[in-house]
Amino acid sequence: MKVTVIGSHLCPDTLYALNRLSAAKAEIEFKNLSASLSDLKAYLAQRDSNPLYAGIRANGGIGIPCFVLEDGRTTLDLDEVLG
Repeated sequence: MKVTVIGSHLCPDTLYALNRLSAAKAEIEFKNLSASLSDLKAYLAQRDSNPLYAGIRANGGIGIPCFVLEDGRTTLDLDEVLG
């Protein structure tokens, strides 16, 4: 399984997800929003226009970690990725 994880090394939920995915032997591409302004800008553009994040935006959340699967689907649910 190959997955892109969008998050931050400062976020405990992101670190937890990375550890779970690593234990599941997933091929991980990590986009660390705390280390890359270009990745942060791209993520914010996606988050601001994608209905998946409506609840996140309404509550003032960031919406990380976010997962992009091999087929291009985006999810915020780690169990969906691992399933």
